[in-house]
Amino acid sequence: MTLLDGKKTSADIKEEIALEVSELKRREQKTPHLAAVIVGNDGASLTYVNAKVKACERVGFESTLIRLPENTTEDDLLNEINILNIDKDVDGFIVQLPLPKHIDEQKILMAVDPDKDVDGFHPTNVGKMALNLPTFISATPSGILELLDRYNVETSGKNVVVLGRSHIVGSPMSILLSQKRKVGNATVTLCHSRTKNLAEITKTADIIVAALGIPEFLKADMVKDNVTVIDVGITRVADSNKKSGFRLVGDVDFEGVSKKAAFITPVPGGVGPMTIAMLLKNTLLACSRKF
Repeated sequence: MTLLDGKKTSADIKEEIALEVSELKRREQKTPHLAAVIVGNDGASLTYVNAKVKACERVGFESTLIRLPENTTEDDLLNEINILNIDKDVDGFIVQLPLPKHIDEQKILMAVDPDKDVDGFHPTNVGKMALNLPTFISATPSGILELLDRYNVETSGKNVVVLGRSHIVGSPMSILLSQKRKVGNATVTLCHSRTKNLAEITKTADIIVAALGIPEFLKADMVKDNVTVIDVGITRVADSNKKSGFRLVGDVDFEGVSKKAAFITPVPGGVGPMTIAMLLKNTLLACSRKF
C-alpha cells in the first residue's frame, strides 16, 4: 500500500512555484498577486485564509487580505469585488466561503471576474472545464488530479466511482476523470444519496473518490483488492484520548480500507494540503495569462 502524500506533494509544488516566481523577478516581470476577502470571524475560515497568506509569502507572491465585519452588506461586498476586478495589480482573488446568511453566495461568486476567479467557481470557468477548454480548475479537483499524476496512478480505461455530487468536488471530478486528458479517460460512475446497491457499485471500482462528508462511510467490505482511494472528507470526531478532545477522520475507514488498497490518501495530510498549492498554481496561471 502506498500513501498518496499530499503534504509532501504540496510542498514540492510550492517549491516549483517559488522557483518560477524567482525567475519572474530576475527578469523584472510582474510578481503574482493573490487577494482574499473574508467576511466575519469564522475561526476555520480565518485559519484557512491566514494559511493562504503565509503560502503566498513562502513562494514569493504578493498578497492582500481584506477583512470585513460580519454585518457587511451584500452591496458593500459587491463593491469590494468590483474594486478587485478592476485592480490591474491583482491577478486573482477569492471570496472565502461560507458567507454570512444575509449575503447571497451565488450572487457574490457571479460578480467575480472569471479571469481572476482562481477558485474556479464562476459558471464561465465551470463551463470551460466541462468542455475541456483551458481555464481555472477548482483547487480540490485539481489537487486530486495532481496527486494521481505524480504517483503515476493509471486512470485510462479504469472504472472510477465518485461518491458525492457537490459542485465543488463530486461533479467536477466525475467530468474531469472521464475527459480525454493525461489523468482521465476513465469510465466514471457518480453516486449520491439516492443511489441504490451502492456497495455493489463501489466493489467494481479501480479508483474511488469519496466526497460525501460522512465520517468513515466507506468500509473495507465495500472495496476490492488493489483499489486506489481518494478521501476528500474531513470531520472532527470526539476522542477523549486526544489532548484536543477530538481526532480528524475522512469519509473512508482508513484502518480497514488501507489493508486492501494499492494507493490511498491519509486524513489529514492527503487531499487537504493540495488545495492551497493548487490555488497558488492558478494564481501563477492568471498572472502569466497563458489562456
